[in-house]
Amino acid sequence: MDASWEDFGWERLGNGVGRRRLPGWDATVALVVGAEAVLLFDTGSTLREGVEIRTQVQAMTGRRVTHIALSHPHFDHVLGTAAFAGAEVYGAIGTAALLTGSADELYADAVRQGVSEEDAAQAAEVLVAPHHQVCDAWTLDLGGGRQVLLANVGPAHTGHDLVALVPGSPAVVLCGDLVEESGEPQAGPDAIPSRWPAALDRLLALGGEDAIYVPGHGAVVDAAFVRAQRDRLSAAFGVS
Repeated sequence: MDASWEDFGWERLGNGVGRRRLPGWDATVALVVGAEAVLLFDTGSTLREGVEIRTQVQAMTGRRVTHIALSHPHFDHVLGTAAFAGAEVYGAIGTAALLTGSADELYADAVRQGVSEEDAAQAAEVLVAPHHQVCDAWTLDLGGGRQVLLANVGPAHTGHDLVALVPGSPAVVLCGDLVEESGEPQAGPDAIPSRWPAALDRLLALGGEDAIYVPGHGAVVDAAFVRAQRDRLSAAFGVS
């Protein structure tokens, strides 16, 4: 059953590790499968998308998602979370309070970006805030010797940026929108540009030179790409 990931449009990044680039905004969701638990990194832009991901995970692995990590509180990464009943949800500290009070803003942003009013309203109505807030780092034990490190490396793209390190040969770093390959990193009104280069320095220190870096949007990149993007952001925002 596990051999069919590619049939569902998922890209394998390692044994039991993969990601899918969702249509619309090319946002990444990633999956890490352990012997006892399954972690999903980000959940898509609508409940409809979340249900599709849930169905695919079940078909690919015969398992359900038990843990969710949200990279940051933008609609295209969080509005599918309610499709995964019973999952333990993790986010950078402050994400829970922000999401609890921002359903209307997420709805409006989703509609502005092209999500139907019906889909946006449905997802916003059942918006799930993280149950666990990561201040610095949190290690998840998924069983069978598989551990995933969740690290709060922001603020940068937003005030609440969470990444995940999946150890291995090579290691895989799930970057959220701290790194983008399909376009320049987007610095919206909630970005902290002065802190972004430092966040990428922490990201590189976490993964190292040989890791696979998975952007929030776009193709998988290496450390050299992340470093070059860090230098462009530093120059653009006038920070070291």
